[in-house]
Amino acid sequence: MKKIYTLAAFAIFATFGCTAPGKHGIVVFQTDFGLKDGAVSAMKGVATGVDADLKLYDLTHEIPAYNIWEAAYRLQQTAPFWPVGTVFVSVVDPGVGTSRKSVVLKTKSGHYFVTPDNGTLTLIAQSLGIESVREIDEVLNRRKNSQANYTFHGRDVYAYTGARLAAGVINFDQVGKELSPEVVTISYQKPVAQGDSIVGNIPILDIQYGNIWTNINDTIFKVLHVEPKEKIEVNINKNGIPVFTQDVEFVHTFGDVPEGKILAYMNSLMNFSLAINMGNMADSFHINSGPEWNIVVRRKKPN
Repeated sequence: MKKIYTLAAFAIFATFGCTAPGKHGIVVFQTDFGLKDGAVSAMKGVATGVDADLKLYDLTHEIPAYNIWEAAYRLQQTAPFWPVGTVFVSVVDPGVGTSRKSVVLKTKSGHYFVTPDNGTLTLIAQSLGIESVREIDEVLNRRKNSQANYTFHGRDVYAYTGARLAAGVINFDQVGKELSPEVVTISYQKPVAQGDSIVGNIPILDIQYGNIWTNINDTIFKVLHVEPKEKIEVNINKNGIPVFTQDVEFVHTFGDVPEGKILAYMNSLMNFSLAINMGNMADSFHINSGPEWNIVVRRKKPN
């Protein structure tokens, strides 16, 4: 019986444990194109032309125009939940046609990211680690007869290269020359404990509800030794200018406070967050997100 289980486990690993893309692989698309025109469909058409059996999915196409930071965050938020070997094609490319590099990053987790090297890879490189970076050879890995087009690399270079990689038409080494294992990064406040406080960043909003999400994870937050129903002093600033200062109750979930009251909680990613129960905190206090938005939290000392 033990031998049967061992062989079964080996078969499962052989099927799902491989870190390299293969035939009929997965491609996940992210852009700031929106869905009002045919740009996304064109990218998927190119990918389907490479291999009609590829599995094509959307992360989002609603990244605000030119917002490289938000593209970086959405990749970090989503990628760990996708199978090893998944190829992400992310196109938020205000520098299209310029000297910025077109790359494929392979992470230590075995995921692949096809994108301009313009800061989009900031958070993925830190959270999943860099295994290798290759610059796309556009002589070999570019849609046929597209060399004269300088404004749609998402279709002609990234979708094409990502599909070829996912389908096993090329392997990672055939993407192009290997670069040093580093990428262009965007500066932001990493979560740090400072005395009786924690300093962090507001990388993104929970857009639908206006909740404030931070990059302070539950492990770092535990240094404050805050118990449910205790008060936390919260200070939010933009470029060093105070925007919000208030004592907030820390609870498990929204319904633990009355409707209309501010609460602090751990979100679905187990990061410290703020919200108004049945309200929109971002709109109410004119709070936004990005590398320029920082937060300081400390346990409220008893009187």
